[in-house]
Formats: sequence, structure tokens, C-alpha cells
Amino acid sequence: MYAREKFLRLFDHYDHAIATWMERYGYRLLRISMGIVFIWFGALKPFGLSPAEALVAKATTWIPLPGFLYILAAWEIVIGVCFLFERLTRVAVGLLFLHMPGTLLPLITLRGDTWVQFPFALSLEGQYIVKNLVLIAAGIVLGGQVLTRRRLAERAREPAAVLVPIE
Repeated sequence: MYAREKFLRLFDHYDHAIATWMERYGYRLLRISMGIVFIWFGALKPFGLSPAEALVAKATTWIPLPGFLYILAAWEIVIGVCFLFERLTRVAVGLLFLHMPGTLLPLITLRGDTWVQFPFALSLEGQYIVKNLVLIAAGIVLGGQVLTRRRLAERAREPAAVLVPIE
């Protein structure tokens, strides 16, 4: 029994240390990761290197803007850059949520390209689109932390209350 208790105490110690590290750095890492992903995906498009380029072109034929792919690429890069700067996280989340419905649209409008067997088996393109659910969830987490982090920063700037003894 002693070995089990010792193991559990050791496990709890390391679990706490790891969880504390995750709590301290997770928000920043998620925000920066989102920035990198969006800059990367956006930067590939103008050079014809995006694996989603053909799907985007097919899904957006109804948009009468020449060079729409370049607009989309710039939009993604702006989202990414905004995520890199904590003060612009709200802007990034707003742009992200305007962008995401369009990324999910091919699941409905291009069923032949996004599904092997509707509604169960996604094609590779469909899987590429569905991974956006993770980006949406990450945006929700980051957006949900904006006010909390702002309040904590304001509290840290407030002078500490001075207790004066009552005589």
C-alpha cells in the first residue's frame, strides 16, 4: 500500500506541475498557433500552393469578384497577424467568425467533392474542411478569455489596498 500511495503522491505532484504550466502558457501558445496556421494557409494561396485552392475556386464561383482567392488569402493573413498580437485577439476572433461559415459551405454545396458517402464518410477535402471545427473551438476559447484577461490585467495595475488600523 505504501508504494501505491507514494506513486499517487508523485503522480499528483507532476500532474499539478504540468497543469500549472499548461494554464500559464496554453492561452499564448494557442493564440500564436492560430496566428501561424492562418498566416501559413493564407500565404500558400497566392502562389498556387494551397491544397484547398481548387475547392475554394469551385465553391466560390458565385462570387463575382475577380481575384477573390487573393482577397481570401489576405483575409486569412490578417486573421493570423491579429492573433499574433494579444491586443488584437478580439479583432482576430471577429474576422475568424466571419470567415468560418464560408469555409464550411462546401460541405453543403459541393457534396460530391467533400463526401464519399453522405453523411458519414468525408473525402480528404471534407476532412480538411471539418478540421475547421477545431479552429472555431479555439477561437471560442481565445475570445472567451479576452475579458477575463483584461480584468486580471486591470486588477494587477490597481494599487494594493492599504489597511489602516482603526483606533
